[in-house]
Amino acid sequence: MKEPLRRRRWPWLLAAALIIAMFFASFVEIRLPWRGDPRPRGGADEIAALKSRRDLNLLFVLIDTLRADRLHSYGYARETSPELDRLAASGVRFAHQLSQSSWTKCSMASLWSTLYPAHNGVTRFDDILSPDAHLPAEVLHEAGFRTVGIFRNGWVAPNFGFDQGFDVYIRPTIAPRAPTLRQANPTVSDRGTDEDAVSSALEFLRVRGHERWFLYLHLMDVHEYTYDEQTAQFGGTISDVYDNAILWVNNVLAVLLDELAEQGYAENTLVVIAADHGEAFLERGFEGHARNVFPEVTTVPLLISFPFKLDPGVVVDARTRNVDIWPTLLDLLGLPAPAQSDGRSLVPTLLAAARGEPAPGPDPAGIAHIDQNWGQRNQKPAPNVAVRDGTLRYVRVPNSPHPLEQLFDATNDPIEVNDIASERPDDVARLRAVADGYLAAPPRWGAAPRRDIEEFELNQLRALGYAVP
Repeated sequence: MKEPLRRRRWPWLLAAALIIAMFFASFVEIRLPWRGDPRPRGGADEIAALKSRRDLNLLFVLIDTLRADRLHSYGYARETSPELDRLAASGVRFAHQLSQSSWTKCSMASLWSTLYPAHNGVTRFDDILSPDAHLPAEVLHEAGFRTVGIFRNGWVAPNFGFDQGFDVYIRPTIAPRAPTLRQANPTVSDRGTDEDAVSSALEFLRVRGHERWFLYLHLMDVHEYTYDEQTAQFGGTISDVYDNAILWVNNVLAVLLDELAEQGYAENTLVVIAADHGEAFLERGFEGHARNVFPEVTTVPLLISFPFKLDPGVVVDARTRNVDIWPTLLDLLGLPAPAQSDGRSLVPTLLAAARGEPAPGPDPAGIAHIDQNWGQRNQKPAPNVAVRDGTLRYVRVPNSPHPLEQLFDATNDPIEVNDIASERPDDVARLRAVADGYLAAPPRWGAAPRRDIEEFELNQLRALGYAVP
């Protein structure tokens, strides 16, 4: 049986004893977990100079269903995320990151295309990301990167167009689960865990790591509320178990990050941690996600760790969006930005933050969107749209015969539960016009292609916890 990754973290005393015993017995080399950080120190000038380097790799980790305010580095009291916090402490943390939907396929199509959902056309369960889109993996492939995607969520499978530009795009090989593993929100029972994705990533590095690479991991164990005895530290309610799952994924990722350091990749790899959406815990009567676009399901983390340490780490307080992620990463790598994009490069913003200077210009408005009938084959679209403008968030919910409009101001209401629409009619009218203009714009490549989904595949997607016809 394959040894679980977490077992590789031997206690130091035991490791030391084994080293001594093996040294005197047979001089066999023992491989230990790496806990150092070999990266040199750097700053704004080194960030700006990254685009001239030709040795950089890119590790892009998408943690499905991870809300920002459950990470310790984002102010959460519980220490759910020590490894992610370490990345934040020596890299860049984006404090106000907005995902473009609370449903994975819609959100990821937006993230990869750098276009809002209505502009790329992927808003329904059978929509396909257009083959006319020129996606980041294609740009990286053309620039000479070996492009590999390892995914565990069926909504980003190749048959929905998400494999464009990847040399390899696969589900990970599934290993037997440890008997102590628990899943409070399981999907398909034989889909394995994020340990499988990390094991596949380590195997790729072993075989192809000498080439210049882009590696995308789409992890699912937070979505599935996966944890074990070691990470069952925060209680037994559903909210507590969600925190346990974050710690579990943090520990699984630590194994990969240790390996990067041990094998010498830390000094030439950009590491990015992102999320597609968050999770609701009855803040306004809902649990889960894929129903609306309130802050608990659209406020997500974004961390960038460089091949050098920032001391101290940088916090970007600007209000940023997931459509900005790939314009930023391509800019850092010195590669061309998407020709059509709703996003913008955040490099000037993060450089200003690293230098202690004001942000260069105002933040653009941000859009979040979910079609509330996305999983209903015979129902008309019912777009639920949010417009974030500074500290204001306008939310329009479909409601016959007239939509429900709400307005929140995070200035004195950080969790955005006090509706002030009746007090600020001018702001409501202004942001309503932004939402109307957004929805009126046609998709950039025309209506999204659609595909018939067979019953077996529908059952797999239903197992993710979504209502699909």
